Amino acid sequence: MSIPFKLADYHILPLVLPMLPTFRAPAVHYLYLHPHEPKIPTPTTPRSLFLVNVPSDATESHIRYLCSKQLGIPSGRVEEVQFDGTRKRPRQEKDDMQAELAPTGQGQVGKKSMKRKRGVDETRVDQIEEMRLPETWDRPIWHSGSNAVVVFVDRTSMEAVVKAVRRVQKGGENVIWGDGMEGKAPALGLQRYLHHQKMRYPDKASLLETVNSFMTAYANQEKTRTRKLARQRQKPDEDGFVTVTRGGRIGPARQEEAKERLEKQKERQKGLEDFYRFQSREKRKERAGELIRKFEQDREKVRKMRERRGRFKAS
Repeated sequence: MSIPFKLADYHILPLVLPMLPTFRAPAVHYLYLHPHEPKIPTPTTPRSLFLVNVPSDATESHIRYLCSKQLGIPSGRVEEVQFDGTRKRPRQEKDDMQAELAPTGQGQVGKKSMKRKRGVDETRVDQIEEMRLPETWDRPIWHSGSNAVVVFVDRTSMEAVVKAVRRVQKGGENVIWGDGMEGKAPALGLQRYLHHQKMRYPDKASLLETVNSFMTAYANQEKTRTRKLARQRQKPDEDGFVTVTRGGRIGPARQEEAKERLEKQKERQKGLEDFYRFQSREKRKERAGELIRKFEQDREKVRKMRERRGRFKAS
């Protein structure tokens, strides 16, 4: 039965799997390739190749070896390989895109402004999330039907891989998966599990270094959060309100500090007295009441003066 060259715009690359001591029968694995077309493109999208049905024992070394040695493109043309579950999050991709699109000499400025926009707290959280305990497996094993994205140094290299796949299809060549990779990747089988058993118990120095790094990042995050809450408790927002945060307000230690804070608060609130309608109404009521009180005081003075004038008798 002949195998089609393409399936739904995907190029098909047959890979011959080598026989194993436990399974001495030939097998063919089909790898599907297509130029990467994500919903949210990134600067690396035009030079990326999307792979579907990656072999379960694939590593980055296998993909690089397949492209360079077995398909014939020059070595060093693969920039990175992102397997399913190990790709960057959309926010990281967006930051990288902003950095690459920034003018020459302003890439660092673009990154810093992006971080300022996101906030220091969010950056600290990212640092904590990226920290992991020491690995216990020397290589991953992918589930059936996994995919990967291969990023090349330029679009020409990506197109050269697609042309090489077409040549293999038309010539009927056999591409043996992992042929020539002996000793260049961690072993499978029993050796894999023996190594895993050893990696489950890392040495005390590396484990302590990982824990210290995590605790340092966590402490920095807590300090940043505490400073941010303290600023929110002390400074009103644009509408003149002070944010109520957990932990309460810390009162001043001396009376002079209290007066100083009160004066600063009054200075900041200048121009906000008549911001709302109810404030204007209250002011009008206060002015009217003050006028009435002054009128009553003046009338009382006039009455007393008349009484004194009536009692006056010439001698």
